[in-house]
Amino acid sequence: MEQKEEAKPVLVTGGSGYIASWIIKLFLEKGFPVRTTVRNLAQKERVNHLLEIAEASSGTLTLYEADLLKDGSFSEAMAGCEAVVHTASPFFLYGIKNPREQLIEPALQGTRNVLTSAGENASVRRVVLTSSVVAIYGDASDIRDTPAGIFTEKEWNTSSSEKHQPYSYSKMLAEQEAWKMAAEQKQWDLVVLNPGFVLGPSLTKRKDSFSIDFMISMLNGKYKIGVPDLHFGIVDVRDVAKAHFLATTTPQASGRHILVAGIKTTLEIATILRQKFGDKYPLPKMTVPKFLSYLVGPFFGLKWKFISKNVGIALKFDNSYSQQDLGLEYRPLETTLHDQAAQIIKDQLI
Repeated sequence: MEQKEEAKPVLVTGGSGYIASWIIKLFLEKGFPVRTTVRNLAQKERVNHLLEIAEASSGTLTLYEADLLKDGSFSEAMAGCEAVVHTASPFFLYGIKNPREQLIEPALQGTRNVLTSAGENASVRRVVLTSSVVAIYGDASDIRDTPAGIFTEKEWNTSSSEKHQPYSYSKMLAEQEAWKMAAEQKQWDLVVLNPGFVLGPSLTKRKDSFSIDFMISMLNGKYKIGVPDLHFGIVDVRDVAKAHFLATTTPQASGRHILVAGIKTTLEIATILRQKFGDKYPLPKMTVPKFLSYLVGPFFGLKWKFISKNVGIALKFDNSYSQQDLGLEYRPLETTLHDQAAQIIKDQLI
């Protein structure tokens, strides 16, 4: 996408989401006219924070209603836009009764709908897709199959399925569909971002995000008896937003980008939080042995297969391309964790 003296409208799909809200905030603060889609405009409480941000920014915000499963749903919002940032996709890991209906079809069909509309709007020159590192790997044990024992942008998730890690499977399918559609045309180019476990402060008081629920659970004592030895590739939500901005406005940006600032275990996360908040909150102080994880894991929504392939297995990511191609600089993980916990406490979410 070429940079213009006068900023052209940017469409951000799924605007009320945890990540999308920060993306919109950044574009608005940079003076861009931003359009965003939500599923239901009547639910004002889900977009009030965006309207307040727009009021205090130099950019402008216009809201549209769109449905991932409705053909042509994004066309009106996209008309005249030079860039499309597609973040809208269902994200939940537990309580999944019908993976195809709840996760796979919305992710896959939503991507098709957005990219089809992009091809029908001649103004669109770049599409930035919010994918995930789970499109690169499904289980931590997959790292044993990598050439150098580290996940890079060259890897694809081949271990997930509709029955095992269906969310990861949906992200992999959606990203592959995006690359397929990009290769079939020459009007717009595709840049993909693959964030790890996104943490950091939220712009709303909503709790319906896995990232927010995870931090609340750390602080409210849900894991006080101990946590499984899970390893996370973590990235700050504000850095993810900046990556989207850079991917949209950097003409030479291309390809996939792993967004991971560093690796921490569940217990290391608790230890970092305790450094700032002391014993004010019942943070876990021990790791549950793997054999016990098989006993208590199901009470926390962890299936035996997941435990076998993820607990106690270290992760490693190569994030160098995100720094080279986008010029992205990462915040320290301590800042990310402290800021998110402080926001949750301030907003009385626990």
